[in-house]
Amino acid sequence: MGLFWRVLIILPLFFAYVNGEYFTYPDRHTGKAELAGFKGPDSLATDGGGYFSGPLVVENAATATPGNQGGTTEVTVGKPGDNTLDASVGKDEIKDASMTEAATTFKGSWELFLENGGVSAMHLQLLPKINQALMFDATVWKISKIKLPPPCRHVEGTNEEDCFAHSVLMDIETGKLRPLRLHYDTWCSSGGLDINGRLVSTGGFNNGSDTVRILDLCDTCEWKEYPGALANGRWYATQVTLGDGKFMVFGGRDFPTYEFVPPEGKKNTHQDVVDFNFLVETHDPVENNLYPFIYLSTDGNIFIFANNRSVILNPNTRKIIHEFPVLPNGARNYPASGSACLLPIILKPNEDRRVIPAEILICGGAPHDAFEKADLQRPKVFLPGSCDCARLDFTKRNSKWKILNMPSARLLGDMAVLPTGDVLIVNGAKTGSAGWDDAREPNLNPVLYKFKTDGTGSKFTVLNPSNIARMYHSSFAVLPDAKVLIAGSNTNPGYLDDALFPTEVRVEKFSPPYLDPNLAMFRQEIITEKSDNQLKYGQKFTVQIRGNGVIDQQKLQVTIYSPPFVTHGICMNQRLIQLGILEFNKDVAPNTNNIVLQAPMNGNIAQPGYYMLFVNYNGVPCLRSMWVQILP
Repeated sequence: MGLFWRVLIILPLFFAYVNGEYFTYPDRHTGKAELAGFKGPDSLATDGGGYFSGPLVVENAATATPGNQGGTTEVTVGKPGDNTLDASVGKDEIKDASMTEAATTFKGSWELFLENGGVSAMHLQLLPKINQALMFDATVWKISKIKLPPPCRHVEGTNEEDCFAHSVLMDIETGKLRPLRLHYDTWCSSGGLDINGRLVSTGGFNNGSDTVRILDLCDTCEWKEYPGALANGRWYATQVTLGDGKFMVFGGRDFPTYEFVPPEGKKNTHQDVVDFNFLVETHDPVENNLYPFIYLSTDGNIFIFANNRSVILNPNTRKIIHEFPVLPNGARNYPASGSACLLPIILKPNEDRRVIPAEILICGGAPHDAFEKADLQRPKVFLPGSCDCARLDFTKRNSKWKILNMPSARLLGDMAVLPTGDVLIVNGAKTGSAGWDDAREPNLNPVLYKFKTDGTGSKFTVLNPSNIARMYHSSFAVLPDAKVLIAGSNTNPGYLDDALFPTEVRVEKFSPPYLDPNLAMFRQEIITEKSDNQLKYGQKFTVQIRGNGVIDQQKLQVTIYSPPFVTHGICMNQRLIQLGILEFNKDVAPNTNNIVLQAPMNGNIAQPGYYMLFVNYNGVPCLRSMWVQILP
């Protein structure tokens, strides 16, 4: 059985003809002519192509101290207006030394939230308003750990019935599960939230590869599936939300193209597909450019990273307008499978800058031949993963990669942007590649990456480990209470309990260092009934908070967070924006204060839709975030 699935995944690679210069894609969707939207590439650079115009800024992470269960607390305060250069990230980045933060030695804590989440969470999306986590994997295996209510699903093209659920909604407070019915395979699909908070999911495997599916927000809602809505099959593709709320979907196995996701109930045709040669040029013999990292820039263009190269695409003219230097030291996308996130976008009060900086952080990955060694070679060889973390401001055309070294190697990991702007690097392995049984040495210790520092010490802190290996197909969600939900991991083609790394259905919650019990005094409460929850671009709005003691405005930070669609180490549309504080009105009631804020100026900075709004005080998030909707 294992051999069958391994052959199924690798088979497309053997249809490819590579002689160092030419590459021919197979037609995976024979019999459906409109899916064959790609006419054949001109050339392939097997090393990822591109150019490197250096120099790089390289820094080593200081040796991290081992984690502990306790914590001590102090408050550190920088000098207001002291904009000293932060040497740990290069001369172009200015640190904010006036930002205050409660320091702690607490290295985080783990809790087992659910023994059986029903499915192994290959894909995970936190849904707004209803506070449910959607978890799903694939229909192809016809098994999970939770049954469907009658009737069973008829398996297309066979006489079989599948009585298992492959998609569940999980209450993030109680753990209660509701199985959802899927007919079209979601294996390695993509997705994002629309303006109204609905999940719009695209692609998948086999009969699901050209499907668009929608899940609305209600207690009884089920998937609505639209097969044939996409013109090309999208397996291992990336979906990105534009400033007007529309979606584009890029790539996928055998289709180096992109298309706009059609409105609900509509279908794309071949004329709606755009050939994208960049995905041809970045295609190694073992791919390494699937699930590209794609983010909307603050100027309305699109940043795209695949393999080791990155470009800026104008979605209106459909032209590449800039290419950045090659990121060295291996491949970063599937199956080398590093991870990436957009770093916080920082807005000022009465924002009037023409360009708002936006930076990507890419961590981990593997050598270009890691998959070949682990999956195709016998005996298997598990090459060490990358220790790199690379940062680039893609709003500057002269940007160069700034590379730091993580405390340990990591691939198959995830990167959660926390309410404070710091990044939790979690899950994954230290050696090998993505693929069935192709990785070893679980990386059990999360690492905290400090977005801003005072210029001393390491930007990385090693945190307390989980005792559950989270390898291939792991996922996460940042929760309204500022904990992080951790789920998934399946290195097996099906549900196996006796494998080296069994199929994982347990769900955990991780409390980052800011949830040190000694810091609880700093946690504010948002008074939702006295706060504005619908925002208009550029306009003022008010959030009311309640807490103990006198509040110092200089220690306040307000952020809004767009929950991502998470799968395969990629967090589609994850976005955290720090808002400018216009006014701080103290004591509007006992221990109660009003914060007057300015909403982001346009949809390129913050796409329309739902965000979690956090108020952080001394670097400690509020008791619970508030859902706000940015209206178009």
